Amino acid sequence: MYKRQAGGWTGASTELTLTPRSALAERYDVVVIGSGAGGGTAAQVLAESGRSVLVVEAGRYPTTQSLAHDHLRNPRSVAGLPAVTDPDPQGRPRVAVVDGVTSYPLPPDGDWGNNAFTVGGGTRVYGAQAWRFVPLDFRMASTYGVPEGSGLADWPISYDDLAPYYTLAEQRFGVSGAGVDPWHEPRELPMPPLPRTGPAHRLAVAAETLGWGTLDVPLLINSVDYQGRAACVRCGQCVGFACPVEAKSGTHNTALPAALATGNCTLLTETTAERLVVRNGRVVGVALVDGQLWRRTIECAEVVVAAGASETPRLLLNSAHDAEPNGLGNNHDQVGRYLQAHVYAGAVGLFDDELTDLIGPGVSIATCDFRHGNDGIIGGGMLANEFVPTPAATYDYLTGAGLIPRAGLAGKQAMQREARRMLRVVGPIQEVTSPDSRIRIDPRTRDRFGNPVAKISGSIHPEDVRAQAFMSAKANDWLLAAGATRTALASIGTTSRASTGQHQAGTCRMGTDPAHSVTDPHGRLWGHNNVRIADASVHVTNGGVNPVLTVLANALRITNHLARGSA
Repeated sequence: MYKRQAGGWTGASTELTLTPRSALAERYDVVVIGSGAGGGTAAQVLAESGRSVLVVEAGRYPTTQSLAHDHLRNPRSVAGLPAVTDPDPQGRPRVAVVDGVTSYPLPPDGDWGNNAFTVGGGTRVYGAQAWRFVPLDFRMASTYGVPEGSGLADWPISYDDLAPYYTLAEQRFGVSGAGVDPWHEPRELPMPPLPRTGPAHRLAVAAETLGWGTLDVPLLINSVDYQGRAACVRCGQCVGFACPVEAKSGTHNTALPAALATGNCTLLTETTAERLVVRNGRVVGVALVDGQLWRRTIECAEVVVAAGASETPRLLLNSAHDAEPNGLGNNHDQVGRYLQAHVYAGAVGLFDDELTDLIGPGVSIATCDFRHGNDGIIGGGMLANEFVPTPAATYDYLTGAGLIPRAGLAGKQAMQREARRMLRVVGPIQEVTSPDSRIRIDPRTRDRFGNPVAKISGSIHPEDVRAQAFMSAKANDWLLAAGATRTALASIGTTSRASTGQHQAGTCRMGTDPAHSVTDPHGRLWGHNNVRIADASVHVTNGGVNPVLTVLANALRITNHLARGSA
């Protein structure tokens, strides 16, 4: 099925049956909004329970070929060009407030806070790091207290509540790795780790001299053939690209095919959920619209919202009705608050020798020694070597760090000389969330369908600045110990911007008190027991690692509870 050609690996996309609008039923047991990590997972659980399920995806289902090669038009590019996975670039503006200045960014702009709009969501083009949160991540407020100006809180569930679903997610979606880290009991993952790259071997020796522990990065990438999908071919284009051999696990090649195979699931693409329809105080359906302004309301018994931490609160706020004039489930002004993602720490280093081998996925070794227990720091994070960067990304890293000139013959020669001598060590930090970092709607700015768009505002908490500096210094130490001759630490930039980059979370967080949360511990919207949220919006805190495995596991937990009909 897959073969290597002169231009690289080629292969067919996983085939999925897409339903035309004319074939839609009038009513489904469940409408799932979004097909990414949360929505795709929910669709499989609920379809396998025997329910009729309609999955509504705003994006298209582009071919693997269209997502596997373009360095400049992909979700991880800084070129400012529309990506194949962007929504309509002109039809979906947002409002952003940064440093007190209001702007109206479009999807290719950084302040828009873009995630992939496509079948599979971000899992189609992500880097697939598959970390578990650790027990302390669920008890941040109890462990560290609540800093002034923050909304730091404990989760209403513990690590032990989620642990069996972590195991299920690792098996169901396929995780490769050693199953050993300093914060968990050893466990057996379904696949061994991918072989370490050359830079990883260099970093392993350096970490040993520093007295740090290291581990193989757990990945939702096949290291061997698994569940009918091929093993990784070690190409150099992973993060930001679709996998040419489908070795990278996404809901498009795991959960959604399984859901469709039951005969109980319908997948509708290029269609937007405008609002949830309320009748006599109960949500009874979902109003849909497409690019041709086709409109229809689909009735349902249950709704699972998994549109991402920007679009999920926007949908609830746009679903206001007479009894809830400020938005569905928003009588306590909690919807959209506590927006967080991940501030990234790290450093870039230049070496005298060419150590970059360009063997994918690239990320291969990590240290988790600093996730907690750092004097004077709330939380911490993980550090790992970077994915294989594209030439454009390499240029951005080197010029942004001031390690090569930006232009001219000197810049070109420096780029040619240093590209294979560069190594980055980076990782997310545990953010201290704030109620003032939030998603609202702006009734004066509307999308092409006439609906108010998301308005993003807020700032980075001072504790995040301190944690980022601490972790960046650790990354710098690691590179120097590995032999780097020149280094530069990652800059946090302005703090007067909400954290909306990778890994958005927190805008509909779970809790036990409706006055301080949006859903109950099972993801049920307060006041609406037939509406559940199953994406990262419900995260109370977002860990100091990539959160996708937690999204998968929590979606399994939430929708299994729904499927069982539990109270």
